[in-house]
Amino acid sequence: MSPSPIEPLDETVEEVINASSFLPESLQFWAVLLLGAVVAAILAFVFSTIARRTLKRIGIEEADVEATRIPFFGLITSIVAKSAFAIFYRDRDWYNPWQFVILIIMVTFLTWFIIKVVRVVEAGMMARFEAKFGPGRRLAKVQTQVGLMRRVLIAVLCILAVAAVLLTIEQVRALGAGLLASAGLASVVVGLAVQSTLANVFAGLQVAFTDSIRVDDTVVVEGERGTVEEITLSYVVVLLLDGRRMILPSTYFTTTPFENWSRRSTEISGNVALQLKLNAPIAYLRQRSTELLESSDLWDGRSNELLVTDAQNGLQTVTVYLSARNAGDLWSLRNMIREKLLAELMESYPECLPDPRFIPNTGA
Repeated sequence: MSPSPIEPLDETVEEVINASSFLPESLQFWAVLLLGAVVAAILAFVFSTIARRTLKRIGIEEADVEATRIPFFGLITSIVAKSAFAIFYRDRDWYNPWQFVILIIMVTFLTWFIIKVVRVVEAGMMARFEAKFGPGRRLAKVQTQVGLMRRVLIAVLCILAVAAVLLTIEQVRALGAGLLASAGLASVVVGLAVQSTLANVFAGLQVAFTDSIRVDDTVVVEGERGTVEEITLSYVVVLLLDGRRMILPSTYFTTTPFENWSRRSTEISGNVALQLKLNAPIAYLRQRSTELLESSDLWDGRSNELLVTDAQNGLQTVTVYLSARNAGDLWSLRNMIREKLLAELMESYPECLPDPRFIPNTGA
């Protein structure tokens, strides 16, 4: 039989016990546990300090590395406690229940530590991709996919941790063999029970890896415009313009048509429509709209055109076509152009503005 990976630690703990033999037997366990906690704290501090200084060079924040310190400390301490408990109290009647409790604590700290390491790896990957690609669409795509892969991995780790604990129970192992024998029936039952949940999970994977939406995309869903704030395995969070957050199941984005204003790029075009009388100074408005656009940092220089797009009932519709780098800039640019042009018309050409009392009702 191959030696257990814990055996070298057991031997070390036993040596510490022999060294503490001068203490009363009732205190030896607590002395060993206290010494193990002190050593674990030192190791955690040294580990996090070295890792923080090493990983800082590639752009990983100190907080991400320091978050591994507590689970690392708990893992080492629980391993020491498990070994000391086995040496001191193996012959006691209550040994097995308490050993099982310590095992649960140890697996919990191990899973917690691995999750924190996964987050550090994710931060390192994102730092490298950001340095390589810079801010933009490619970085948003990688951020979406890496974040989703991290969530999948964390879910798998949690399932494995629970399975590892349960499989230490003899009755559960026997039950597992029975479940494996009836895996076909079990899979059908479970599939029916979690059909909607699994549909959302697979939809979340499809959304992330088919690149239909990404984090920071500007979308229109349910008649509301917002920015994709978070993509998880089962739902998508959209931050709306007024600060509300709309939470939609992942299946929404695979079964319902929606608008993505930044699918290929964040650049977007729009227009400003003004209803004026037929004597409105079109040439002046065309010149002023160009001057206003050229003087604004919000305009991206792609689209600039003023046209009379409709005329009826003694009024004409003057439309200014413009563009911006993203939806937020477009919103601000449209409002600025509308405000400036109307203010100048009211000051210099008030006769060309329609009288609100005689504007026909178009049903809009």
